[in-house]
Amino acid sequence: MATLKGQNFRILLLDNTAAKFKCIGKSTNCSVNLTGNTEDASTKDDVSLASKPEIVTKSWSVSVESLDVTDAAALLTAVKNMTKFTLMWDEVSTADNQTPAEVIYQRVGRAYLNDVTFNWNDRENATKSLQFTGTGELTHDAGIPFEEIETDDDYTKGQFVRLFIGNEQNPSKVLAAAKSLSMHVSVTLEDSTTKDTDGFWVAQEPTGISYDISTNALVRSGDTITSSVQDQNLNSLLNMWENRLPVNWQIANVSGANNRTKGSVICSGEAVITSLTVNAQNRQSARYDATFNGYGIYTVAA
Repeated sequence: MATLKGQNFRILLLDNTAAKFKCIGKSTNCSVNLTGNTEDASTKDDVSLASKPEIVTKSWSVSVESLDVTDAAALLTAVKNMTKFTLMWDEVSTADNQTPAEVIYQRVGRAYLNDVTFNWNDRENATKSLQFTGTGELTHDAGIPFEEIETDDDYTKGQFVRLFIGNEQNPSKVLAAAKSLSMHVSVTLEDSTTKDTDGFWVAQEPTGISYDISTNALVRSGDTITSSVQDQNLNSLLNMWENRLPVNWQIANVSGANNRTKGSVICSGEAVITSLTVNAQNRQSARYDATFNGYGIYTVAA
């Protein structure tokens, strides 16, 4: 008997400009979590020792993992503006598996993008992880048309993206011998459900935003943070950490020799170095890990 590999299940977002749902492209994983929040309804009058769980509210969330982060600026803007998204999920069909196939499976709701991580690693696929938290009810049928997104098979092995730091507004020091770079943004959501709320669905409202940037690089004797600024090595990061002052940073596309020439900037801001670990194992490459916590809000390039 053949073992089925499962249904083609996808997450779609409403494009308000085109008034159509579009599939989140190049997905490698997607999941929906439906939760019935319970309270124990047992009382002193119950004879049995068994509990009586009763569902008092319902909540839902959606997670998506996908390749390619060319839309990083748009998503960072949406998170920054605490934009509400309209999501749908359904079984899909066609060659690209992006057209909803069975209305009976459709669920549509409003949600906040409350957690997003972008990864730009050395010679690896560029990836993003998206976490949506629903606010309010789910419905069965959106009644909105869908638009297939044409995809190709040319999945590039990643984008040339680097982290630039410095004390100036336009930082020029790029981390040399970098192995990985990631940016994680999180929105704090508060349950705003009240006694006046109709139905069981939990309502959420954003109350705060935070982010951090992580990078990993080789420790190499004589290798500077940037090829254009002399004597900027690991000691520069140590000095920044010791001064405890916010440093300016930019995440930007790069080109040129050793991919250190700054091109279009994706986002920028200020951050403090909260973690700096140097690891020199026996007979292995010495590396350091640095974590920058955002100081204030970030700016997304136009």
